[in-house]
Amino acid sequence: MSSNETIVKFNNVSFNWGDSKPILDEANFSIRRESKITLMGQNGAGKSTIFELILGQVAPESGAINIPNNITIAAAHQVIERDQMDLSVRDFFETCFKNKIYDIDVKIKNVLEITNLTVPLDRKIRSLSGGQQARLLLASALIQDPDILLLDEPTNNLDKAGIAHLTKFIKEYPKTCVVISHDADFLNSFTEGVLYLDIFSKKVEQYTGDYFSVVKEIQNRLERERSKNVRLEKDIARRQEQANFFAQKGGHLRDVSSKMKKQIEKLEEDIVEVRREDKTIRDFKIICQEDSGGDILVLDSVTIVKNHKFVDKKVNIRLTKRERLLLQGPNGIGKTTLLEKLASGHAKGEHIKQGTQISYYRQDFSNLDFEATVYQILQKAMGERGTEQQLRAHAAGFLIDADMLKVKIGSLSEGQKGLVAFAAISLQRPGLLILDEPTNHINFRHIPVIARAVDGFEGAMILVSHSQDFVKQIRIDQILDLGKFL
Repeated sequence: MSSNETIVKFNNVSFNWGDSKPILDEANFSIRRESKITLMGQNGAGKSTIFELILGQVAPESGAINIPNNITIAAAHQVIERDQMDLSVRDFFETCFKNKIYDIDVKIKNVLEITNLTVPLDRKIRSLSGGQQARLLLASALIQDPDILLLDEPTNNLDKAGIAHLTKFIKEYPKTCVVISHDADFLNSFTEGVLYLDIFSKKVEQYTGDYFSVVKEIQNRLERERSKNVRLEKDIARRQEQANFFAQKGGHLRDVSSKMKKQIEKLEEDIVEVRREDKTIRDFKIICQEDSGGDILVLDSVTIVKNHKFVDKKVNIRLTKRERLLLQGPNGIGKTTLLEKLASGHAKGEHIKQGTQISYYRQDFSNLDFEATVYQILQKAMGERGTEQQLRAHAAGFLIDADMLKVKIGSLSEGQKGLVAFAAISLQRPGLLILDEPTNHINFRHIPVIARAVDGFEGAMILVSHSQDFVKQIRIDQILDLGKFL
């Protein structure tokens, strides 16, 4: 259990990204030593920004963040920076320290054992799988032995064994840990309290209890707010009708009407605006390319990674229209590499029907132009098939408003990039849909909507996902488990 000593205190902290994106408005909360805390909030609300404020990477506009001088902090971020992808594993760990560490190989060996990762230290990060990179990010934080460990979506890309290993580690971690994640079962296994960032009020609400109980408490409160609004709106409508009636009568009754209108104004102030977190993306369809009959994909062989070497294995995969393939295997075996080559048409043993439109959801979004605006990405996906009004209406269904359309992809949160990727895919009309961990970074409220769209797609599809809840919602015709070749 955590101690009573407060080691992080936000006092009336306000922060904006530029003039148009307020994140916090006089937020107040505290974190105690040795506590295990979940940080909740909608995609784009600013959860990762709170981590940056705690780390001192950005400064508040006003208010104060109090952290004792002797407290050390380290973070495992969602993704490795793009300019670090060509570093070796050893060089990457060296960037975690200001000064040269002479026994760094020993330290690296110890943290790699903790995170259950086996890779040569001279391997380029770019060559690692998404799951291996996720473990590397965690290890880079652990090697610093921090008093406060900040984990931003640490289960993304991890297989079942990796998540179990991480869960055990957090439970046994003797220091403070704050976690951002959309994996409810994972969070509930260790959470002692929740910090809830409300995207509407820009406040941080603090709760005590495990994750499931806090989520239920929040949902109950939202329901009470909605019920209160309904009662108030009915009362206001009734009083407004009476006030209008009295105003028409004139004389003394006009004064009564005036007083009633002032009472109505007070009642209107009590109405709680429905929280934006409650908004879920609208149901959408991924329309299939026309004339996509016959064998859309034939795959005669695959290349896997075995003992850090590439090995070719024979397979017999054929996908026609409406057929779905689930690609499985442990982290590091080569699933993402295979998908990349399939999407580019350069995989060994691959034969894709000529003229097939391929839509590819990459787990790192690197096939999106980070310098392009959201509007430009969606406009390119739509082509000549629609008007600007239709584009904006389509974007709104994915919670992409007029301001967000102007933002560059590189400035979005990972969750927002995911929604943009799906908004674009649903405009492209593919014959072959390739999805690599499509629920990573996505708010749990949106996942059932995405599952319905994916399940309703009538073209050929290849799916990689470690989320069993998501996979269960989709009809699967074939399974290729690369792990059987190890």
